[in-house]
Amino acid sequence: MALDLFAGIPVADYAAALEWYERLLGSPPTFVVSDTEAVWELAEHRSVFVEHRPERAGHAMHTVFVDDFDERLARIAERGLHPAERETYSNGVRKATFRDPEGNEIGFGGAPL
Repeated sequence: MALDLFAGIPVADYAAALEWYERLLGSPPTFVVSDTEAVWELAEHRSVFVEHRPERAGHAMHTVFVDDFDERLARIAERGLHPAERETYSNGVRKATFRDPEGNEIGFGGAPL
């Protein structure tokens, strides 16, 4: 079964969002669609995009599971961002949730220690 993902993050301040997501994701966008939309490919056929859509800004909620949880959080911290929340579920799965300046949530999940 093939699985593709294209998850959107609506923002009101597009320029500020680009800067913030570059810090969170560790690189400039993979490609810029237009002057109001930019895309980061997280893995083959799995992308997130930031789009200027002020009427919907601040309502995105995405979680990305990664196999380098601790290392990824350390690299993000080096770029000056820190999770708003950290959780460990009863099954040991860990999650760190970041909130952009508009309130959109993007979390990283990782396997138990």
